Amino acid sequence: MTVGLVVVSHSERAAEGIVEIAAEMAGETRIEAVGGDGQGGIGTVPDDIGEALAAVAGEAAGGAEADEPPADGVVVLVDLGSAVMNAEVAIELSDVDAVIADAPVLEGAVNAAVAATDPSATLESVREQAEAAAEISKV
Repeated sequence: MTVGLVVVSHSERAAEGIVEIAAEMAGETRIEAVGGDGQGGIGTVPDDIGEALAAVAGEAAGGAEADEPPADGVVVLVDLGSAVMNAEVAIELSDVDAVIADAPVLEGAVNAAVAATDPSATLESVREQAEAAAEISKV
């Protein structure tokens, strides 16, 4: 199974920065950033999250780079409460096999990116590694 990632933040710039960091560890894993309210403000939009899910799964134009294989499943990392709700809505409306990781968004994205490079990665194993980031001490 090939597992991709979607990073959802209330800030478009934050999501892009997190993806930039995680991509350093991701090899050919597809990762999409999605954030903001679609009008340059803070927030999240279910339709935008759904488009990112489709892009990672290779179902939409303008998605991840062509040399990255489409994902069979997607782990979604979110920053704050309403991002969870909007990601849940997007997943329900999508045909993509996706799960939300209950993980710190940056550390979880990095852990998930590393885990997704494993040839035996599964949706559950990548989510578990993202969630394991909650136990990492920074000091």
